[in-house]
Amino acid sequence: MATLNVPPVPPSPRDDAIALYTAFKGFGCDTSVVINILAHRDSTQRAYIQHEFRAMYSSDLLKRLASELSGKLETAVLLWMHDPAGRDALILKQCLTAENLEATTEVLCSRSSSQLQYLRQVYYTKFGVYLEHEIERYASGDHKKMLLAYLTIPRHEGPEVNREIAEMDAKVLYKAGEKRLGTDEKTFVQIFSERSAAHLTAVDHYYDSMYGHSLKKAIKKETSGNFALSLLTILQFSANPAKYFAKMLRKAMKGLGTDDTRLIRVIVTRAEIDLQYIKAEYLKKYKKTLNDAVHSETSSHYRAFLLLLLGPNQ
Repeated sequence: MATLNVPPVPPSPRDDAIALYTAFKGFGCDTSVVINILAHRDSTQRAYIQHEFRAMYSSDLLKRLASELSGKLETAVLLWMHDPAGRDALILKQCLTAENLEATTEVLCSRSSSQLQYLRQVYYTKFGVYLEHEIERYASGDHKKMLLAYLTIPRHEGPEVNREIAEMDAKVLYKAGEKRLGTDEKTFVQIFSERSAAHLTAVDHYYDSMYGHSLKKAIKKETSGNFALSLLTILQFSANPAKYFAKMLRKAMKGLGTDDTRLIRVIVTRAEIDLQYIKAEYLKKYKKTLNDAVHSETSSHYRAFLLLLLGPNQ
């Protein structure tokens, strides 16, 4: 469930474009006006506003926002302005260029099969290079094999599970990992890239019931590094997407300093999907509202923008 709060009868894209242009005029930018408009418009409305702005003022709204805003607010707003697939493509390009394979894994392994197929098309259209080739270039070893398989192999997305196959997969993974000396990584890649989220959750259940501990524990014992991260991301996201992202947000804000890149990435990419559920999981797990956590870690217009995307404090 989304947290995005759109007015029942929003102003026309033309009126929004005029209001934004007015906010940009004069000495300094009226930032409050800008974020109050954009944080209350959905993906389609934001695209129409950009179209109207270009038609009326022969100017690119994204470039204008980049010149008027700065710092973390600029990063958050510019990311927000894209449609979901375009945004994911941009995030992945930035992550891969910076060789941030942890963030790359988070994005790729928390998207559905159909989202990934569309993302591949958008990535090529935007950057003129295949996403698979980028992963070939920057990732390595079993981690690379896992990402490439997960990106390219179509998976069932429904809730149906064949329990016999799920039980068999649990046995196969045990034989490929804990039962033998060394790990058969190829088997892990095959099962994790070919099975649906519902199926993997069932496999985890059977693994626990047969071997006395979770598949997550087995993965941590048998694998390491970014390969382990990719398997754990797929497994945790499959079981409970909201809980997974609540953990990512906690990770972004825990300890000294804030990982603003991760904080922005999760809030902006989930606000139109399931941020309401993520807020509920965050409160349940950490006994503090996500709004309060974000408020304590951010400031100024940057804080205001993220809190607008988060919706009421509950």
